Amino acid sequence: MKNLFGKALAECIGTFVLVFVACGVAGATGGDLVATSLAFGLTIVAMAYSVGRVSGCHINPAVSLGCLLTKRMSVTEFVTYVAAQIVGGFAGAALVFGIFKMANVTIPGDACNYAVGFNAINGLTAGGVIGALLTEIVLTCIFVYTILNVTDEKAGTGKIAGIVIGLTLTLVHLIGINLTGTSVNPARSIATALSALIYNGTTEALAQVWMFIGAPLAGAALAAILYKALNTNKAE
Repeated sequence: MKNLFGKALAECIGTFVLVFVACGVAGATGGDLVATSLAFGLTIVAMAYSVGRVSGCHINPAVSLGCLLTKRMSVTEFVTYVAAQIVGGFAGAALVFGIFKMANVTIPGDACNYAVGFNAINGLTAGGVIGALLTEIVLTCIFVYTILNVTDEKAGTGKIAGIVIGLTLTLVHLIGINLTGTSVNPARSIATALSALIYNGTTEALAQVWMFIGAPLAGAALAAILYKALNTNKAE
């Protein structure tokens, strides 16, 4: 139990840092494509080589689901990890956007800090929703599938796994930011949607958050299926 508490605390801290720094960069730069993508990727690298030693640095319910489905963690660990990630993510979003509000920070353009920090799509047309869902499913699948492979003990990539994972997160943000804001992480989406509501009265993100929970989890499940199908141990 003590060990699980330590892992949960590490996940909480890691998700806090991810949301505080990366969503903070998005808010401070007006959602600049390169800056925001690098912020998410570099934060993952930093956390992978710090809290990763304690919990594996999932800091994302989709990653934890992928690990659950590939039998790398128990149901109890999964539930504990996800709860810690949501708490840490919300604390990070609440603090960074609270700082923006207290300091009266504004960004270039017409968007507010909160709008560029949360995940949402413009115009909830059928095509827009389907496009957003497909984007998040595919990008999360790519991200989680990469994680499952580079963290495989047989892959021999242990020392550089954090770098590969961070670069992959940067990559999926580069294509996804202008489409959905790039979630691939339900905890990050829940955190910023709640913070946008609290600080700015914005309900758009909260109304759409279901797709940024469901699609990443579906993408993670698909990644686990692909991983198991392509990495089944065969007798030599």
